[in-house]
Amino acid sequence: MNSDFLNQSIEFIKGVGPARSKLLSEELNLKTIKDLVDFYPYRYIDRSRFYSINEIPKNQSEVQIIGKIRSIRRTKVRYRDRLNCELYDDTGKIDLIWYRGFNWVEESLKINEDYVVYGKITWFGNKASIAHPEIKTKSNFNRNVPRRLHGIYSSTERLINEGVTQKYFIKIIYNLLNSIQDHIKENLSMSILNEFNLINRYKAIINIHLPESQELLSESIRRLKFEELFFNQLGFQLTRNDRVQKLNGFKFEKVGNNLNEFYKNSLPFELTGDQKKVIKEIRNDFRDGKQMNRLLQGDVGSGKTIVSLMVMLIAIDNGFQSCILAPTEILANQHFKSLSELLIDFDIKINLLTGSTKAKNRRFIHNDLLSGETNILVGTHAILEDIVKFKNLGLSIIDEQHRFGVAQRAKLWKKNNPPPHILVMTATPIPRTLAMSLYGDLDISSIKELPPGRITTKTVHKYDKNRLSVFKFLKDQIKKGRQVYLVYPLINESEKLDYKDLMDGYESIVREFPRPDYQVSIVHGKMNAKDKDYEMKRFIEKETQILVSTTVIEVGVNVPNASVMVIESAERFGLSQLHQLRGRVGRGNDESYCILMTKDKLSEDSKLRIETMVKVSDGFKLAEVDLKLRGPGDMLGTRQSGMLKFKLADIIYDTEILNNARNSAIKILKDDPRLNNKENLPIRNEISSSSNSKNLWRYIS
Repeated sequence: MNSDFLNQSIEFIKGVGPARSKLLSEELNLKTIKDLVDFYPYRYIDRSRFYSINEIPKNQSEVQIIGKIRSIRRTKVRYRDRLNCELYDDTGKIDLIWYRGFNWVEESLKINEDYVVYGKITWFGNKASIAHPEIKTKSNFNRNVPRRLHGIYSSTERLINEGVTQKYFIKIIYNLLNSIQDHIKENLSMSILNEFNLINRYKAIINIHLPESQELLSESIRRLKFEELFFNQLGFQLTRNDRVQKLNGFKFEKVGNNLNEFYKNSLPFELTGDQKKVIKEIRNDFRDGKQMNRLLQGDVGSGKTIVSLMVMLIAIDNGFQSCILAPTEILANQHFKSLSELLIDFDIKINLLTGSTKAKNRRFIHNDLLSGETNILVGTHAILEDIVKFKNLGLSIIDEQHRFGVAQRAKLWKKNNPPPHILVMTATPIPRTLAMSLYGDLDISSIKELPPGRITTKTVHKYDKNRLSVFKFLKDQIKKGRQVYLVYPLINESEKLDYKDLMDGYESIVREFPRPDYQVSIVHGKMNAKDKDYEMKRFIEKETQILVSTTVIEVGVNVPNASVMVIESAERFGLSQLHQLRGRVGRGNDESYCILMTKDKLSEDSKLRIETMVKVSDGFKLAEVDLKLRGPGDMLGTRQSGMLKFKLADIIYDTEILNNARNSAIKILKDDPRLNNKENLPIRNEISSSSNSKNLWRYIS
């Protein structure tokens, strides 16, 4: 696009002017000509089709009819005038009604004149009518209204009240599109256009606003979706390539005594094929001398911790330190405990650093890190503080990546020069298309196999009316020496949400499971760390049989003796979160259960989610369903949803376009890393001129 012209204010478009320009800016953030060009319709109406009155559909769709006015009359309804006109054709008749502002209509309409009427049908029994239709003489319609599909644009109540109607939008868009041909430049190479049979950009822009046909509209949308996803993926690849070229990493060339000894004598179970594959991928990264940036995603219980430990042992065998960054103290403590137990026979020093670490202990930890005496540091955000310095940090592992921002990951890079290798782990299985869009700058590894002997948790759905039978089942499990989680979505009662809350639940559980026969712990996010740790410790050490909690126990809690997970108001949660919670049980040798408690009446969407949880145990399959039901923003939280706001593309349904766009971006940069070839100049020019892409310019200039 010609950036000078397109960056002009919309004020200068015919039919806009200063007042309307200000209004459109305030209501829809439309400021420049480019903003308006990129302001695509959200649906379309067909102005090329005309209905006979007897074939009008029995719904509230918009229709276009040619007919003659037979009668014009005013009537009073509840002390107010309204205008009724009868339109007829060879097949029947229909009422046209105006409730206000109809003086000019009454004056201009003529009996037996041919009119084109367009509007939304309303049915009263078998009688159809159109309220406040658009009405033009047939001759005027033929001169001024293109017989084609027309876009319907997003609007606001204020705009409508100020006279900025759909008719107005179509008019200014029509005026604009007649003047932009010389300013819409192609931004894809001819080889891409030919390979994927894409129409040129100007044709796509014209036909997404004023389509000549349904076929051209579909081709325009496909072309512009490809463009969106291509530059998204090109950006990821440019930043990734720049990192790989400029950031040398540490070479971990040898596999030493620690790893070999652990593998032979201390490995608690045989590695799965996926675990071996991932370790091999990471070892290849370690050997090539470039800084690793890899995402490791694995289902609940798939054994990511063992993989992370084994690659840390490689770092230690090569003389480097490692750290694990966890989002919560519970998870950090869990990692510290499990690593300490697994490495009890090794001369490897592990330290724990969290917000709760005493100042005196912090000084010792800081000194041990600087001297190199500490081999592995486990901690929370406290690790990111500037005062925390390492002697030679070679590997940083970030657990539960979606809980950290990019800036926090960058802080770990600065802990060493050259920066350490980065391994990002998540226990939230992410469908491949979403992973490519969220983490396109990372290499992606997945563990889908579960270690042998892992018992599948039995999942059942129970309604509130079944609560007494559920309590009986819990008592039977506790008699067998088992422990129980009860998870609630809220901490305090909400007037707006009809869900069980934690405090009410705790009180009812204590009544149903009274002391001294039963002991109950409670944990939630508003507790201070000391109290939270105390309650968790009581549960872990079997001093309490029941843990009442919010979702703070979603990750990082490993109590093999806990065999029952009860999730209250399960309809409140998404599939991925339900699956994470279910993963807290089934960690021992006993049969485990997940009980989904819901209210007695469920929406269709909630019913589908609960039924899916009962039937499906594979986290990756659940993630696919969750993505379709809730969308990527809900699935991964607000930080990620902001990265996925495409104008047209939908990563859930546009998988093929995304794959083609990604592969094209990779191929082009492999053959022409700086986009200097003549054929790639349109792509280069787009990056240099587009406000959405210009931040990538530094990677190719």
